[in-house]
Amino acid sequence: MSPRLVAGITVLNLALSAALVMRAPRAAAASPPETLRARAIELLDERGQVRAQINVEPSGETVLRLRDAKGEVRVKLGAGGEGSGLLLLDGATEPGVQLLARSGGSSVSVTGPDGRKRLLAP
Repeated sequence: MSPRLVAGITVLNLALSAALVMRAPRAAAASPPETLRARAIELLDERGQVRAQINVEPSGETVLRLRDAKGEVRVKLGAGGEGSGLLLLDGATEPGVQLLARSGGSSVSVTGPDGRKRLLAP
């Protein structure tokens, strides 16, 4: 092959490559979707451990769980047909604070350092 032919093919390849790159859609320039639809969403830490998750349980309840670095659930927020609830768990994964709002009434319970549960209800 002559050097002129090799140079010509090289220039043609560069021109075609440049044209393809310029016509390719730019992901960074695309606007984000307005709605994200999924059956579950999980947030992972740098080790790949699930730290937060949102899902719909088989019962139909929607639940948000926040986990600590060991994977233990520390916060649970749920919403179902009868109402909603918030559960804050202590270092031993025992309920520390529980708030429930149901059609039959609402309640708040707090567990003290002595392990005794105090129920606050109207």
